[in-house]
Amino acid sequence: MPVPSRRVVSAERVVQGGCVFFLRNATVDMDALAGSLSVSRATLYRVVHSRDRLLGDVLWRLAERLLAQACAETAATGVEGVLETTRRFTVAVRRARPFRAFLRDEPATAARVLFTPAGGVHTRVVDAQKGILAAAGDQAWSPVDLDGAAFLYVRIVESLLYAELIHGRRADPATAERAARAVLEAC
Repeated sequence: MPVPSRRVVSAERVVQGGCVFFLRNATVDMDALAGSLSVSRATLYRVVHSRDRLLGDVLWRLAERLLAQACAETAATGVEGVLETTRRFTVAVRRARPFRAFLRDEPATAARVLFTPAGGVHTRVVDAQKGILAAAGDQAWSPVDLDGAAFLYVRIVESLLYAELIHGRRADPATAERAARAVLEAC
């Protein structure tokens, strides 16, 4: 009796498919994604382990693109360059309709994926921010200072981006920028 063939799909292909699905639907439905990739749901889970992890990979991939674009468009240097990059990035994220819909429709999942190890987004954002701070060049941060500054800076930016998710109201961008500037200038 012939053994049924199992379709194999790479993690990269799943994340790419997840990005396309998310941009169209503001979510990732594992059954529908498995169907679009012509694999079983079990195969999909073997590759990505959990929906939260896949959503984290998808959100990071999309955010990473926006962050790279923000960095490329930034003209200022030093602290002002870091703040300009953040302004550009937060505007782009706020304009992303699928992302806003995801936050609105799946707030518990969004919080878990964005802020906890389940999705791994926060850790990747902090690592990216460390790179931005190191490249800014105005500060002579020690590795410990850089870790702490990046973590605090990202938490301030998250409080701006996700204020409605966290406490049900919009944050004031000017206040968030003053707090972010204080972190940058204190280190």
